[in-house]
Amino acid sequence: MSETPSSTVPSAPSSGLKETILTVVYAVIIALVVRTLAYEPFNIPSGSMLPTLLVGDYLFVSKFSYGYSTYSLPFGMQLFEGRIFASEPERGDVAVFKLPSDNKTDYIKRIIGLPGDKIQVIKGLLHVNGKAVERRRRDDYIYRGVGGHSLPIPRFIETLPNGREHDILEESDEEFKDNTMVYTVPEGNYFAMGDNRDHSKDSRYLSGVGFIPRKNLVGRAEFLFFSIDGKVWNFWKWPWTIRFNRFFQSID
Repeated sequence: MSETPSSTVPSAPSSGLKETILTVVYAVIIALVVRTLAYEPFNIPSGSMLPTLLVGDYLFVSKFSYGYSTYSLPFGMQLFEGRIFASEPERGDVAVFKLPSDNKTDYIKRIIGLPGDKIQVIKGLLHVNGKAVERRRRDDYIYRGVGGHSLPIPRFIETLPNGREHDILEESDEEFKDNTMVYTVPEGNYFAMGDNRDHSKDSRYLSGVGFIPRKNLVGRAEFLFFSIDGKVWNFWKWPWTIRFNRFFQSID
């Protein structure tokens, strides 16, 4: 008895495309959750936080450090008012916040004044609640300018009232920002300054930055994950422009 060849059963349409789309969707959702609740990347476009942060530094900011506000959410979603799971910044934290004048622009500065504090700068020396903070000289910071020119800038170690230390740059003691009024930090607000004291637009400028409302805090700067002295898209120059020694440095 002859056998009839078995007919070939056509296979079901490939589900590869569907799986790829789902994988991309899941990846986007996970990235949004991490970016919203855990860590968000930022890059440094200016020298206002020299010598702590350099132009071309890329860092992670912990979103959970100070709790969450509407500025923690993607796409400008307005789901609630104020902050939830809130905790207070510590004096000396390097923090990212939304510029109060437009609530859109990201700024990064150091928290100097807490609610109720009185802050003043006299001849370049920071005063907190009527007392001058300790400041001691150290070696100059060498700024590398355009064309490879080097400029030495006076560098100091500043010790805040809670004992936290950080480096600052201070070239002059005679400008407006070196001799200020007394700023009384309102309740629910903070006073922030750049470490590059003569080249930072910060809370000393009440009409430009001013006090930082608690709800405008985005998070605390934690560590660097990349740094480059040049344009990041010029990848062919990376062997000479990437600052490998700054990778994974913590931000103090």
